Amino acid sequence: MDAVALLARLAEHPSRAAILLDVDGTLAAIVARPEEARVPERTKAVLGSLAARYGLVACLSGRPGNDAARVVGVEGIRYVGEHGLELEPEAEAWVERLAAFARSVALPSEPGKRLSLSFHYRDVPDRDAAEAELHRVAERARATGLQPRWGRSVLEIRPPLDVGKGTAVRQLLTEAAIGRALYAGDDSTDVDAFDGLGGLEVAVRVAVVSEEAPAGLLGAADIAVGGPQALVELLEDL
Repeated sequence: MDAVALLARLAEHPSRAAILLDVDGTLAAIVARPEEARVPERTKAVLGSLAARYGLVACLSGRPGNDAARVVGVEGIRYVGEHGLELEPEAEAWVERLAAFARSVALPSEPGKRLSLSFHYRDVPDRDAAEAELHRVAERARATGLQPRWGRSVLEIRPPLDVGKGTAVRQLLTEAAIGRALYAGDDSTDVDAFDGLGGLEVAVRVAVVSEEAPAGLLGAADIAVGGPQALVELLEDL
């Protein structure tokens, strides 16, 4: 089925469909300092309209859920943080071990996160040196039973749990009893979210592409758009 037909089927019965979205790189442009990310007013208006009509609108972010809510700034949306770990009760058991690992590394990690760690290196003078250091951090994480994962200029360290955006997507859709959904994202964790749409009556996977897009994102998508502004134009048609 082509893109136009997929979107038309999704929009036939909004109350029976979900719009699920990543935040950074998808709704908000990637910036050197994550705390400075903002969702444009036009995007907020579109999200508010969707939240009023669709059965579920949710943002799934690597940020803590409360920080994702701050960045997006739209009420009526479900916010799930730390790549779905906030929905997993077992993740709480790893908080102290993650904090101890962060202290042992002695590198600045993204503030406010409890269930995972994020080491950003976009805004550094020597990216090669930063990547080399973080590869060593990743090996140390594996040796201590933690799970490293690379994203767009970031190394993330997580508990060794079978939890991610894919499991979060399935849980949200099951809770809402919804069988039609669109998910849009720009990074490797969003490929997991695409997988979470498997088996739905209507599934629309939207890749928000960039020069940093990971291998596999475009191939797993039904539709590709060239950045957050192009995604907003797509969402306006829903």
